[in-house]
Amino acid sequence: MARLVMKFGGTSVGSVERIQNVARKVKKEVDAGHEVAVVVSAMSGETNRLVDLTTNVAALHDAREYDVVVSSGEQVTVGLLALALQELGVNARSWLGWQVPIKTNDTHSSARIEEIDCSDIIRRFGEGQVAVCAGFQGVGSDNRITTLGRGGSDTSAVALAAAMNADRCDIYTDVDGIYTADPRIATKAAKLDRITYEEMLELASLGAKVLQTRSVEMAMKHRVKLQVLSSFEDLPGTLVVDEEDIVEQQVVSGVTYTRDEAKVTLQQVSDKPGVAALVFGALADAHVNVDMIVQNVSEDGKATDLTFTVGRKDLDPALKVLDSLKNDVNCKAIVPDPNVVKVSIVGMGMRSHAGVAQTMFSALAEKGINIQVISTSEIKVSVLIAEEYTELAVRTLHTAFNLDAA
Repeated sequence: MARLVMKFGGTSVGSVERIQNVARKVKKEVDAGHEVAVVVSAMSGETNRLVDLTTNVAALHDAREYDVVVSSGEQVTVGLLALALQELGVNARSWLGWQVPIKTNDTHSSARIEEIDCSDIIRRFGEGQVAVCAGFQGVGSDNRITTLGRGGSDTSAVALAAAMNADRCDIYTDVDGIYTADPRIATKAAKLDRITYEEMLELASLGAKVLQTRSVEMAMKHRVKLQVLSSFEDLPGTLVVDEEDIVEQQVVSGVTYTRDEAKVTLQQVSDKPGVAALVFGALADAHVNVDMIVQNVSEDGKATDLTFTVGRKDLDPALKVLDSLKNDVNCKAIVPDPNVVKVSIVGMGMRSHAGVAQTMFSALAEKGINIQVISTSEIKVSVLIAEEYTELAVRTLHTAFNLDAA
């Protein structure tokens, strides 16, 4: 007998029929003798509808009331799933965030989980009861409903698994596992049987949409074994595990990309101490996150060009900040470029293999793809390229690192 947390996203519970399908999957685990807690999101599209209602009523809204509204989608889903399980003869009840309770800080709409008391749920496991828990929500110190931000149901599931010392946390989605690349672009992408926490964290932060970044961070911290599975097909999934649980490690495990990038270049900035601190300090104060950074000597040899990337949604706020600093840093021009994409390779095997970056750069060069910015870490290399080459770059790198399925 194992203790399992099963998490189902919005598409998995998007209709009554799909909720009934989820109930059958849960019953199968219960019939196998397992203790089961289920975490569910709102039905697909419901959270967006609730957000729109909130902003239509009050564009500058009270974040506490916003959380009350947008968390209601999960309340509907847990009630419906509990009813569907009861119809199948399964002892089940619904739990909202405040009932568990899932205690968070008071940062409404992006709260962080601080503590989960699941003693009552565990006690009811002994009575054969399934806990159907609302994802995405918790309760703050002032006893107000809080929400965890987009993708928060993944985080709820992992946190609950950690709190109840579950044997595994199964994340059910509309894909059947984690692939070496987006199969819609790289048609020869292969499903991975296993991937390390570190690799999954890099892939999630670099554009892979299967798991939410915070949930992977939490799983790695608490060593919660994750499994990504399909809600719609009975197929083996992908396990996210410790590095030592993988016998033979690929040099590169995956190729990913993100279109949420914009490049900014400050041309002929004063080449003196403190300029970079002034620029990036002002951007930080405006809550603009900066990613890739490169600094080069300008054409005249007397100044420097400073290039960096921000999220596309942050481009306009960044340009506003930079325009106010233009005279302070003696900047000749500010050149934005939103038509870029970041393509990355990720793999634990990079730690022990030389020449990975050279292989990447050569493969792109052979296809005439110019690299604009480079950033690296111990297990990833990212390059910024023109957006028009996204698909070609992903397929080229997938082949170059022998990831194509036979």
